[in-house]
Amino acid sequence: MVLSDKIMAKQSSLNDVKYVDYKDIELLKRYLNEQGKILPRRITNVPAHFQRMLTRAVKRARHLSLIPFVADSLK
Repeated sequence: MVLSDKIMAKQSSLNDVKYVDYKDIELLKRYLNEQGKILPRRITNVPAHFQRMLTRAVKRARHLSLIPFVADSLK
C-alpha cells in the first residue's frame, strides 16, 4: 500500500513539538497524500492535539498559497 510510505513520524520527536508552523512546507507535505489531502490520524499515528495543529497549519498554508489545494495531476 502506498500510504505505508507516508507513515514517517517518530513518536519521540512529536512529543517535543509545541507548535506546527504553517511556513514549514516540508513538514506539512509529509502529512499530505498525492492528491493534497490531509492524512488521517489512524494512518499517521499522531496524537490528537498534533493532528489539530497540523490541520490548522495546512489550512493556513493553503490560504496563503504556500501549498496547493489540489495536486497538479487532478487539475
